[in-house]
Amino acid sequence: QLQASGGGLVQAGGSLRLACAASGSIFGVKVMAWYRQAPGKQREMVAAIASGGDTNYADSVKGRFLLSGDNAKNTMSLQMNSLKPEDTAIYYCYMRFVNGYWGQGTQVTVSS
Repeated sequence: QLQASGGGLVQAGGSLRLACAASGSIFGVKVMAWYRQAPGKQREMVAAIASGGDTNYADSVKGRFLLSGDNAKNTMSLQMNSLKPEDTAIYYCYMRFVNGYWGQGTQVTVSS
């Protein structure tokens, strides 16, 4: 029910914007978040925003990534600036309503 888009290949220092949208008749999102998983590593939270607007970022992306969410439309985006090779991963969007839902993942590759 979540569709992610916007991944791709970019050089270090560049920018990408990821987007995620929930489909279907579902309301009352409580949390929107982006996670990522690099090869050989565990999935980690990148950024999350609660329905009240509180936003948290992983220390590694603070000041470079910006998460925006629209509770009414069940959409969110992740603006990623000053990308580094270590940001290379598959990025997954997540939304929690009564239950939690994951997007299919989108590959982000940052070349040095």
